[in-house]
Amino acid sequence: MAIPTEWTKRYYSIGDAANTFDLLPSTLRFWEKQFPQLKPKKSTKGQRKYTAKDMDILRRIYHLVKERGFTIEGAIKKFNSNVDDVANNEEVVRRLMQVRSDMQSLRQQIEKLP
Repeated sequence: MAIPTEWTKRYYSIGDAANTFDLLPSTLRFWEKQFPQLKPKKSTKGQRKYTAKDMDILRRIYHLVKERGFTIEGAIKKFNSNVDDVANNEEVVRRLMQVRSDMQSLRQQIEKLP
């Protein structure tokens, strides 16, 4: 799954955010309780509005929990210990996944050659 590195909308609904990360909205609500850094704005009707900053935080949490396999407790500690380190590691993993995808595509093209 390709998660964007730049956000094009001003606000994302909880459904949009959940779909972006292939998660359930309940997971995002749970993460909001566990990670104090994740505080989406709410409309007058109580609907969550995730900003680009919130989406970046979600991407970091997703990276730790879903891609690296941290428990929630471990992800909280890692997230709090060094946010820049998490962001850097996330970017390295993302680039490596892109290189892998590119190489697989090239391999398929080579196999099709006569």
